[in-house]
Amino acid sequence: MTDDFSLPSAPIGAGVPVAELRGSVANNFSATVAELVDLVAIPGIAWEAFDASQLDRSAEAVAALIRSTGLDDVQILRVNKEDGTPGGPAVVARKPAEPGFPTVVLYAHHDVQPPADLTLWETEPFTAVEKDGRLFGRGAADDKAGIMAHIGAIRALNEVLGANYGLGVTLFIEGEEEAGSPTFRTFLQTHHELLAGDVIVVADSANWKIGVPALTTSLRGLVDGTVEVRVLNHAVHSGMFGGPILDAPTLLARLIATFHDEQGSVAIEGLATAADSDLDYPEETFRSDAAVLDGVLLAGTGTITSRLWSKPALSIIGMDIPSVAMSSNTLLPAARAKLSLRLAPGQVPEEAMAALDAHVQKHAPFGAQVTFTAGEAGQAFSTDTSAPAAQTALWALGESWGVDAVESGMGGSIPFIADLNDMFPAAQILVTGVEDPDSRAHSANESLHLGDFEKAIVAEALMLAAMNTR
Repeated sequence: MTDDFSLPSAPIGAGVPVAELRGSVANNFSATVAELVDLVAIPGIAWEAFDASQLDRSAEAVAALIRSTGLDDVQILRVNKEDGTPGGPAVVARKPAEPGFPTVVLYAHHDVQPPADLTLWETEPFTAVEKDGRLFGRGAADDKAGIMAHIGAIRALNEVLGANYGLGVTLFIEGEEEAGSPTFRTFLQTHHELLAGDVIVVADSANWKIGVPALTTSLRGLVDGTVEVRVLNHAVHSGMFGGPILDAPTLLARLIATFHDEQGSVAIEGLATAADSDLDYPEETFRSDAAVLDGVLLAGTGTITSRLWSKPALSIIGMDIPSVAMSSNTLLPAARAKLSLRLAPGQVPEEAMAALDAHVQKHAPFGAQVTFTAGEAGQAFSTDTSAPAAQTALWALGESWGVDAVESGMGGSIPFIADLNDMFPAAQILVTGVEDPDSRAHSANESLHLGDFEKAIVAEALMLAAMNTR
Protein backbone atom coordinates (compact mmCIF):
# COMPACT_ATOMS: atom_id res chain seq x y z
CA MET A 1 0.00 0.00 0.00
CA THR A 2 1.02 3.60 -0.49
CA ASP A 3 1.37 5.92 2.50
CA ASP A 4 -1.65 7.98 1.45
CA PHE A 5 -3.56 7.44 -1.80
CA SER A 6 -3.76 10.60 -3.88
CA LEU A 7 -3.87 11.59 -7.54
CA PRO A 8 -1.32 13.50 -9.60
CA SER A 9 -1.88 17.21 -10.15
CA ALA A 10 -2.93 16.64 -13.78
CA PRO A 11 -6.69 16.47 -14.46
CA ILE A 12 -8.31 13.19 -13.45
CA GLY A 13 -8.20 10.78 -16.35
CA ALA A 14 -5.31 12.47 -18.12
CA GLY A 15 -3.51 9.83 -20.12
CA VAL A 16 -6.18 7.16 -19.62
CA PRO A 17 -6.78 5.32 -22.95
CA VAL A 18 -10.54 5.73 -22.79
CA ALA A 19 -11.38 4.59 -26.33
CA GLU A 20 -9.13 1.52 -26.12
CA LEU A 21 -10.59 0.41 -22.78
CA ARG A 22 -14.13 0.97 -24.01
CA GLY A 23 -13.37 -1.05 -27.14
CA SER A 24 -11.83 -3.90 -25.15
CA VAL A 25 -14.91 -4.17 -22.92
CA ALA A 26 -17.20 -4.09 -25.98
CA ASN A 27 -15.24 -6.78 -27.80
CA ASN A 28 -15.45 -9.11 -24.82
CA PHE A 29 -18.95 -8.21 -23.68
CA SER A 30 -20.81 -11.16 -25.24
CA ALA A 31 -18.39 -13.56 -23.55
CA THR A 32 -18.79 -11.68 -20.25
CA VAL A 33 -22.58 -12.02 -20.40
CA ALA A 34 -22.26 -15.73 -21.25
CA GLU A 35 -20.08 -16.22 -18.17
CA LEU A 36 -22.64 -14.36 -16.07
CA VAL A 37 -25.34 -16.68 -17.41
CA ASP A 38 -23.26 -19.66 -16.25
CA LEU A 39 -22.85 -18.13 -12.79
CA VAL A 40 -26.60 -17.53 -12.45
CA ALA A 41 -27.15 -21.25 -13.09
CA ILE A 42 -25.46 -22.10 -9.76
CA PRO A 43 -27.93 -21.73 -6.84
CA GLY A 44 -25.34 -20.81 -4.21
CA ILE A 45 -27.39 -19.83 -1.16
CA ALA A 46 -25.68 -19.37 2.22
CA TRP A 47 -28.76 -20.11 4.33
CA GLU A 48 -28.63 -23.29 6.42
CA ALA A 49 -31.75 -24.73 4.82
CA PHE A 50 -30.09 -24.93 1.39
CA ASP A 51 -27.53 -27.26 -0.19
CA ALA A 52 -24.10 -26.07 0.95
CA SER A 53 -22.40 -27.91 -1.90
CA GLN A 54 -23.91 -25.43 -4.37
CA LEU A 55 -22.23 -22.59 -2.48
CA ASP A 56 -18.91 -24.43 -2.79
CA ARG A 57 -19.60 -24.95 -6.49
CA SER A 58 -20.28 -21.22 -6.86
CA ALA A 59 -16.98 -20.32 -5.18
CA GLU A 60 -15.06 -22.71 -7.43
CA ALA A 61 -16.68 -21.19 -10.53
CA VAL A 62 -15.73 -17.68 -9.41
CA ALA A 63 -12.16 -18.79 -8.69
CA ALA A 64 -11.89 -20.29 -12.18
CA LEU A 65 -13.15 -17.07 -13.77
CA ILE A 66 -10.61 -15.02 -11.85
CA ARG A 67 -7.79 -17.33 -12.91
CA SER A 68 -8.88 -16.83 -16.51
CA THR A 69 -7.89 -13.15 -16.17
CA GLY A 70 -4.29 -14.16 -15.60
CA LEU A 71 -4.32 -13.89 -11.81
CA ASP A 72 -2.81 -17.05 -10.35
CA ASP A 73 -2.81 -16.14 -6.64
CA VAL A 74 -6.39 -17.26 -6.05
CA GLN A 75 -7.64 -18.85 -2.82
CA ILE A 76 -10.97 -20.05 -1.45
CA LEU A 77 -10.97 -19.21 2.26
CA ARG A 78 -13.30 -19.66 5.22
CA VAL A 79 -13.36 -18.82 8.90
CA ASN A 80 -15.62 -20.34 11.52
CA LYS A 81 -18.78 -18.83 12.94
CA GLU A 82 -19.17 -18.30 16.68
CA ASP A 83 -20.70 -21.78 17.04
CA GLY A 84 -17.66 -23.37 15.41
CA THR A 85 -19.32 -24.22 12.11
CA PRO A 86 -17.60 -22.99 8.93
CA GLY A 87 -18.66 -19.74 7.31
CA GLY A 88 -19.34 -19.29 3.63
CA PRO A 89 -16.51 -19.72 1.11
CA ALA A 90 -14.90 -16.44 0.06
CA VAL A 91 -12.69 -16.14 -3.00
CA VAL A 92 -9.62 -13.92 -2.58
CA ALA A 93 -7.20 -13.18 -5.43
CA ARG A 94 -4.26 -10.79 -5.57
CA LYS A 95 -2.07 -8.98 -8.05
CA PRO A 96 0.52 -7.20 -5.86
CA ALA A 97 1.21 -3.56 -6.59
CA GLU A 98 4.49 -2.61 -8.12
CA PRO A 99 6.62 -0.23 -5.98
CA GLY A 100 4.93 3.14 -5.56
CA PHE A 101 1.55 2.07 -6.97
CA PRO A 102 -1.62 1.90 -4.83
CA THR A 103 -3.69 -1.21 -4.19
CA VAL A 104 -7.43 -1.37 -4.89
CA VAL A 105 -9.63 -4.01 -3.24
CA LEU A 106 -12.65 -5.02 -5.35
CA TYR A 107 -15.53 -6.50 -3.34
CA ALA A 108 -18.63 -8.38 -4.50
CA HIS A 109 -20.48 -11.47 -3.28
CA HIS A 110 -21.29 -14.71 -5.07
CA ASP A 111 -24.06 -16.02 -2.79
CA VAL A 112 -27.64 -15.12 -3.66
CA GLN A 113 -31.08 -14.83 -2.09
CA PRO A 114 -33.41 -17.84 -2.22
CA PRO A 115 -35.85 -17.67 -5.13
CA ALA A 116 -38.87 -17.61 -2.76
CA ASP A 117 -42.29 -18.13 -4.39
CA LEU A 118 -41.61 -19.76 -7.76
CA THR A 119 -45.11 -18.96 -9.00
CA LEU A 120 -44.17 -15.26 -9.07
CA TRP A 121 -41.29 -15.81 -11.49
CA GLU A 122 -41.92 -15.42 -15.21
CA THR A 123 -38.76 -17.45 -15.95
CA GLU A 124 -36.84 -20.14 -14.09
CA PRO A 125 -34.85 -18.25 -11.44
CA PHE A 126 -31.58 -20.10 -12.04
CA THR A 127 -31.82 -20.15 -15.83
CA ALA A 128 -30.78 -16.71 -17.03
CA VAL A 129 -32.98 -15.42 -19.86
CA GLU A 130 -32.34 -12.31 -21.95
CA LYS A 131 -35.45 -10.34 -22.86
CA ASP A 132 -35.87 -6.73 -24.02
CA GLY A 133 -32.30 -5.82 -23.19
CA ARG A 134 -32.39 -7.27 -19.69
CA LEU A 135 -31.00 -10.50 -18.24
CA PHE A 136 -33.43 -12.19 -15.85
CA GLY A 137 -32.39 -14.59 -13.10
CA ARG A 138 -31.58 -14.82 -9.42
CA GLY A 139 -28.24 -13.11 -8.86
CA ALA A 140 -28.11 -11.67 -12.37
CA ALA A 141 -27.94 -8.22 -10.73
CA ASP A 142 -27.30 -8.92 -7.03
CA ASP A 143 -24.44 -9.54 -7.07
CA LYS A 144 -22.99 -11.81 -9.74
CA ALA A 145 -22.99 -8.88 -12.13
CA GLY A 146 -20.76 -7.12 -9.60
CA ILE A 147 -18.31 -10.01 -9.85
CA MET A 148 -18.31 -9.88 -13.63
CA ALA A 149 -17.87 -6.09 -13.61
CA HIS A 150 -14.64 -6.61 -11.66
CA ILE A 151 -13.47 -9.41 -13.94
CA GLY A 152 -14.38 -7.52 -17.11
CA ALA A 153 -12.51 -4.43 -15.93
CA ILE A 154 -9.38 -6.41 -15.06
CA ARG A 155 -9.41 -8.11 -18.45
CA ALA A 156 -9.60 -4.72 -20.15
CA LEU A 157 -6.65 -3.42 -18.12
CA ASN A 158 -4.61 -6.50 -18.99
CA GLU A 159 -5.40 -6.15 -22.68
CA VAL A 160 -4.89 -2.39 -23.02
CA LEU A 161 -2.28 -1.48 -20.41
CA GLY A 162 -0.24 -4.69 -20.47
CA ALA A 163 3.19 -4.10 -18.96
CA ASN A 164 2.16 -0.59 -17.86
CA TYR A 165 -0.32 -2.04 -15.37
CA GLY A 166 1.42 -1.53 -11.99
CA LEU A 167 -1.72 -1.03 -9.88
CA GLY A 168 -2.23 -3.61 -7.16
CA VAL A 169 -5.60 -5.38 -7.31
CA THR A 170 -7.20 -7.65 -4.71
CA LEU A 171 -10.52 -9.35 -5.43
CA PHE A 172 -12.59 -10.22 -2.37
CA ILE A 173 -15.71 -12.15 -3.38
CA GLU A 174 -17.71 -12.99 -0.27
CA GLY A 175 -19.86 -16.10 0.03
CA GLU A 176 -22.40 -15.28 2.77
CA GLU A 177 -23.54 -11.67 2.32
CA GLU A 178 -27.20 -12.56 1.83
CA ALA A 179 -27.09 -14.51 5.10
CA GLY A 180 -25.94 -11.41 6.99
CA SER A 181 -22.15 -11.87 6.63
CA PRO A 182 -21.85 -13.73 9.97
CA THR A 183 -18.08 -14.25 9.73
CA PHE A 184 -17.18 -11.03 7.91
CA ARG A 185 -15.37 -9.24 10.75
CA THR A 186 -13.54 -12.40 11.81
CA PHE A 187 -12.52 -12.91 8.18
CA LEU A 188 -11.08 -9.39 8.02
CA GLN A 189 -9.18 -9.94 11.24
CA THR A 190 -7.83 -13.30 10.11
CA HIS A 191 -6.77 -12.11 6.66
CA HIS A 192 -6.10 -8.45 7.42
CA GLU A 193 -2.82 -8.19 5.55
CA LEU A 194 -4.22 -10.06 2.55
CA LEU A 195 -7.16 -7.66 2.22
CA ALA A 196 -5.49 -4.32 2.97
CA GLY A 197 -5.72 -1.65 0.31
CA ASP A 198 -5.71 2.08 -0.35
CA VAL A 199 -9.16 2.03 -1.96
CA ILE A 200 -11.99 -0.45 -1.43
CA VAL A 201 -14.69 -0.68 -4.12
CA VAL A 202 -17.92 -2.33 -2.94
CA ALA A 203 -19.89 -3.23 -6.09
CA ASP A 204 -23.25 -3.98 -4.47
CA SER A 205 -25.45 -0.93 -5.02
CA ALA A 206 -27.45 0.72 -7.80
CA ASN A 207 -27.40 3.52 -10.33
CA TRP A 208 -29.82 6.44 -10.30
CA LYS A 209 -31.82 5.18 -13.26
CA ILE A 210 -31.24 3.55 -16.63
CA GLY A 211 -28.83 5.78 -18.50
CA VAL A 212 -27.70 7.76 -15.42
CA PRO A 213 -24.89 6.38 -13.24
CA ALA A 214 -24.52 6.98 -9.52
CA LEU A 215 -21.91 6.80 -6.81
CA THR A 216 -23.66 5.77 -3.62
CA THR A 217 -22.57 8.37 -1.07
CA SER A 218 -24.74 7.38 1.90
CA LEU A 219 -26.41 4.28 3.26
CA ARG A 220 -28.82 4.00 6.14
CA GLY A 221 -27.90 1.97 9.17
CA LEU A 222 -30.05 -0.88 10.43
CA VAL A 223 -31.29 -2.46 13.62
CA ASP A 224 -33.81 -5.22 13.92
CA GLY A 225 -35.46 -7.17 16.68
CA THR A 226 -38.45 -9.24 17.71
CA VAL A 227 -41.31 -8.05 19.89
CA GLU A 228 -43.62 -10.52 21.64
CA VAL A 229 -46.98 -9.62 23.14
CA ARG A 230 -48.38 -12.09 25.70
CA VAL A 231 -51.81 -11.92 27.41
CA LEU A 232 -52.63 -15.48 28.55
CA ASN A 233 -50.84 -18.47 30.02
CA HIS A 234 -52.47 -20.65 27.36
CA ALA A 235 -55.00 -20.44 24.55
CA VAL A 236 -58.71 -20.40 25.39
CA HIS A 237 -61.99 -20.69 23.47
CA SER A 238 -62.99 -17.38 21.90
CA GLY A 239 -66.69 -18.01 22.45
CA MET A 240 -66.36 -18.80 26.14
CA PHE A 241 -63.87 -16.05 27.02
CA GLY A 242 -63.92 -13.50 24.19
CA GLY A 243 -65.03 -9.96 25.03
CA PRO A 244 -63.27 -9.16 28.27
CA ILE A 245 -59.99 -10.38 26.79
CA LEU A 246 -58.31 -9.07 23.65
CA ASP A 247 -56.21 -11.73 21.94
CA ALA A 248 -52.45 -11.33 21.45
CA PRO A 249 -52.58 -10.66 17.68
CA THR A 250 -55.06 -7.82 18.23
CA LEU A 251 -52.88 -6.24 20.89
CA LEU A 252 -49.78 -6.75 18.75
CA ALA A 253 -51.57 -4.87 15.96
CA ARG A 254 -52.33 -2.02 18.37
CA LEU A 255 -48.68 -1.88 19.40
CA ILE A 256 -47.50 -1.91 15.78
CA ALA A 257 -49.85 1.00 15.05
CA THR A 258 -47.89 3.18 17.51
CA PHE A 259 -44.71 2.98 15.43
CA HIS A 260 -45.92 5.65 12.96
CA ASP A 261 -47.82 8.92 13.33
CA GLU A 262 -50.88 9.91 11.33
CA GLN A 263 -48.71 11.00 8.39
CA GLY A 264 -46.78 7.74 8.36
CA SER A 265 -43.52 9.11 9.82
CA VAL A 266 -41.70 6.94 12.35
CA ALA A 267 -42.91 7.98 15.82
CA ILE A 268 -40.18 6.50 18.01
CA GLU A 269 -38.52 9.06 20.28
CA GLY A 270 -34.76 9.47 20.10
CA LEU A 271 -34.14 8.68 16.43
CA ALA A 272 -31.95 10.98 14.35
CA THR A 273 -32.44 12.47 10.90
CA ALA A 274 -29.73 13.65 8.52
CA ALA A 275 -29.38 16.51 6.05
CA ASP A 276 -31.62 16.31 3.00
CA SER A 277 -30.28 15.63 -0.48
CA ASP A 278 -30.70 18.18 -3.27
CA LEU A 279 -31.67 15.44 -5.72
CA ASP A 280 -35.22 15.45 -7.01
CA TYR A 281 -37.07 12.13 -7.18
CA PRO A 282 -40.50 12.93 -8.64
CA GLU A 283 -43.34 11.19 -6.85
CA GLU A 284 -44.75 9.71 -10.06
CA THR A 285 -41.34 8.20 -10.88
CA PHE A 286 -40.98 6.80 -7.37
CA ARG A 287 -44.47 5.30 -7.46
CA SER A 288 -43.67 3.59 -10.75
CA ASP A 289 -40.26 2.35 -9.60
CA ALA A 290 -41.72 0.96 -6.36
CA ALA A 291 -44.85 -0.49 -8.02
CA VAL A 292 -47.17 1.45 -5.69
CA LEU A 293 -50.84 0.75 -6.36
CA ASP A 294 -53.10 3.55 -7.56
CA GLY A 295 -54.74 5.31 -4.64
CA VAL A 296 -52.17 4.25 -2.02
CA LEU A 297 -50.86 7.33 -0.24
CA LEU A 298 -47.14 7.73 0.42
CA ALA A 299 -46.01 7.92 4.03
CA GLY A 300 -43.98 10.59 5.77
CA THR A 301 -43.19 14.22 5.03
CA GLY A 302 -40.54 16.09 3.09
CA THR A 303 -38.94 15.16 -0.21
CA ILE A 304 -38.98 11.60 -1.47
CA THR A 305 -35.18 11.42 -1.23
CA SER A 306 -35.20 12.62 2.39
CA ARG A 307 -37.73 9.94 3.30
CA LEU A 308 -35.62 7.33 1.54
CA TRP A 309 -32.12 8.32 2.66
CA SER A 310 -32.01 10.71 5.61
CA LYS A 311 -34.92 9.68 7.84
CA PRO A 312 -35.62 6.45 9.71
CA ALA A 313 -38.00 3.87 8.26
CA LEU A 314 -39.62 0.99 10.14
CA SER A 315 -41.14 -2.14 8.61
CA ILE A 316 -42.73 -5.30 9.96
CA ILE A 317 -40.92 -8.06 8.07
CA GLY A 318 -42.38 -11.14 9.77
CA MET A 319 -45.10 -12.31 12.15
CA ASP A 320 -45.73 -15.47 14.14
CA ILE A 321 -49.49 -16.02 14.20
CA PRO A 322 -51.50 -18.86 12.70
CA SER A 323 -52.19 -18.72 8.99
CA VAL A 324 -55.76 -18.32 7.79
CA ALA A 325 -55.75 -21.95 6.67
CA MET A 326 -54.80 -23.11 10.20
CA SER A 327 -56.97 -20.67 12.16
CA SER A 328 -59.56 -21.67 14.76
CA ASN A 329 -61.93 -19.92 17.18
CA THR A 330 -59.23 -19.44 19.79
CA LEU A 331 -57.91 -16.53 21.79
CA LEU A 332 -54.19 -16.74 21.18
CA PRO A 333 -51.99 -16.18 24.23
CA ALA A 334 -48.97 -14.70 22.39
CA ALA A 335 -47.94 -13.23 19.06
CA ARG A 336 -44.59 -12.06 17.73
CA ALA A 337 -43.40 -9.68 15.04
CA LYS A 338 -39.95 -8.96 13.64
CA LEU A 339 -39.15 -5.29 13.16
CA SER A 340 -36.62 -3.80 10.74
CA LEU A 341 -35.62 -0.21 11.45
CA ARG A 342 -33.49 1.70 8.93
CA LEU A 343 -31.42 4.48 10.48
CA ALA A 344 -30.36 7.87 9.18
CA PRO A 345 -26.63 8.51 8.72
CA GLY A 346 -25.27 9.75 12.05
CA GLN A 347 -27.53 7.54 14.16
CA VAL A 348 -25.76 5.32 16.71
CA PRO A 349 -27.30 1.84 16.24
CA GLU A 350 -27.14 0.95 19.94
CA GLU A 351 -29.08 4.10 20.83
CA ALA A 352 -31.70 3.28 18.20
CA MET A 353 -32.06 -0.25 19.57
CA ALA A 354 -32.58 1.17 23.08
CA ALA A 355 -35.16 3.62 21.75
CA LEU A 356 -37.05 0.79 20.06
CA ASP A 357 -37.06 -1.26 23.28
CA ALA A 358 -38.22 1.75 25.33
CA HIS A 359 -41.03 2.47 22.85
CA VAL A 360 -42.57 -1.00 22.93
CA GLN A 361 -42.46 -1.07 26.73
CA LYS A 362 -44.05 2.39 27.00
CA HIS A 363 -46.83 1.49 24.57
CA ALA A 364 -47.67 -1.98 25.86
CA PRO A 365 -51.42 -2.20 25.08
CA PHE A 366 -53.94 -3.09 27.80
CA GLY A 367 -51.16 -4.03 30.21
CA ALA A 368 -49.98 -6.92 28.05
CA GLN A 369 -46.57 -8.43 28.75
CA VAL A 370 -44.24 -7.09 26.04
CA THR A 371 -40.77 -8.53 25.45
CA PHE A 372 -38.27 -7.06 23.03
CA THR A 373 -35.36 -9.18 21.81
CA ALA A 374 -32.64 -7.22 20.06
CA GLY A 375 -31.33 -8.56 16.76
CA GLU A 376 -28.69 -7.30 14.32
CA ALA A 377 -27.24 -3.78 14.30
CA GLY A 378 -25.35 -2.06 11.51
CA GLN A 379 -23.80 1.39 11.08
CA ALA A 380 -24.81 3.88 8.43
CA PHE A 381 -22.25 5.02 5.86
CA SER A 382 -21.33 8.28 4.16
CA THR A 383 -18.64 9.16 1.63
CA ASP A 384 -16.34 12.17 1.49
CA THR A 385 -16.91 12.95 -2.17
CA SER A 386 -14.00 15.40 -2.22
CA ALA A 387 -11.55 12.54 -1.59
CA PRO A 388 -9.36 11.49 -4.54
CA ALA A 389 -10.92 8.04 -4.96
CA ALA A 390 -14.48 9.43 -5.04
CA GLN A 391 -13.49 12.13 -7.52
CA THR A 392 -11.90 9.47 -9.73
CA ALA A 393 -15.01 7.30 -9.56
CA LEU A 394 -17.30 10.20 -10.43
CA TRP A 395 -15.10 11.06 -13.43
CA ALA A 396 -15.05 7.44 -14.64
CA LEU A 397 -18.82 7.00 -14.30
CA GLY A 398 -19.52 10.23 -16.19
CA GLU A 399 -16.99 9.36 -18.90
CA SER A 400 -18.48 5.91 -19.42
CA TRP A 401 -22.14 6.93 -19.53
CA GLY A 402 -21.61 10.27 -21.21
CA VAL A 403 -23.64 12.08 -18.53
CA ASP A 404 -22.65 13.40 -15.11
CA ALA A 405 -22.83 10.83 -12.34
CA VAL A 406 -25.29 11.42 -9.53
CA GLU A 407 -24.13 11.46 -5.89
CA SER A 408 -26.90 9.28 -4.58
CA GLY A 409 -28.02 8.10 -1.18
CA MET A 410 -29.44 4.63 -0.73
CA GLY A 411 -32.26 3.66 1.58
CA GLY A 412 -30.76 0.24 2.18
CA SER A 413 -27.93 -0.82 4.46
CA ILE A 414 -24.63 -2.61 3.99
CA PRO A 415 -23.67 -3.15 7.64
CA PHE A 416 -20.31 -4.78 6.90
CA ILE A 417 -18.99 -1.47 5.54
CA ALA A 418 -18.65 -0.40 9.17
CA ASP A 419 -16.30 -3.35 9.64
CA LEU A 420 -14.26 -2.25 6.62
CA ASN A 421 -14.04 1.26 8.09
CA ASP A 422 -12.93 -0.08 11.47
CA MET A 423 -10.37 -2.54 10.12
CA PHE A 424 -8.96 -0.33 7.34
CA PRO A 425 -9.40 3.25 8.59
CA ALA A 426 -6.98 4.75 6.05
CA ALA A 427 -8.72 3.20 3.03
CA GLN A 428 -11.11 5.23 0.89
CA ILE A 429 -14.34 3.24 0.43
CA LEU A 430 -16.45 3.56 -2.73
CA VAL A 431 -19.90 2.02 -3.15
CA THR A 432 -20.83 1.36 -6.77
CA GLY A 433 -23.27 -0.96 -8.46
CA VAL A 434 -24.94 -2.34 -11.53
CA GLU A 435 -28.59 -2.33 -10.49
CA ASP A 436 -31.31 0.12 -11.50
CA PRO A 437 -34.74 0.87 -10.01
CA ASP A 438 -36.32 -2.06 -11.89
CA SER A 439 -33.69 -4.70 -11.06
CA ARG A 440 -35.91 -6.17 -8.28
CA ALA A 441 -33.03 -7.58 -6.25
CA HIS A 442 -34.30 -10.04 -3.61
CA SER A 443 -37.62 -10.26 -5.43
CA ALA A 444 -39.08 -12.43 -8.15
CA ASN A 445 -37.98 -11.59 -11.70
CA GLU A 446 -34.66 -10.05 -10.67
CA SER A 447 -32.93 -8.62 -13.73
CA LEU A 448 -29.97 -6.67 -15.05
CA HIS A 449 -30.01 -3.95 -17.72
CA LEU A 450 -27.33 -5.14 -20.11
CA GLY A 451 -26.61 -1.75 -21.66
CA ASP A 452 -25.83 -0.22 -18.28
CA PHE A 453 -23.92 -3.35 -17.27
CA GLU A 454 -21.48 -2.78 -20.13
CA LYS A 455 -21.10 0.86 -19.11
CA ALA A 456 -20.44 -0.21 -15.50
CA ILE A 457 -17.56 -2.42 -16.66
CA VAL A 458 -16.14 0.42 -18.73
CA ALA A 459 -16.44 2.82 -15.79
CA GLU A 460 -14.55 0.48 -13.47
CA ALA A 461 -11.83 -0.06 -16.06
CA LEU A 462 -11.46 3.71 -16.47
CA MET A 463 -11.38 4.24 -12.71
CA LEU A 464 -8.69 1.60 -12.18
CA ALA A 465 -6.65 2.95 -15.10
CA ALA A 466 -6.81 6.46 -13.60
CA MET A 467 -5.57 5.06 -10.27
CA ASN A 468 -2.71 3.26 -12.03
CA THR A 469 -0.25 5.97 -10.98
CA ARG A 470 2.79 6.22 -8.74
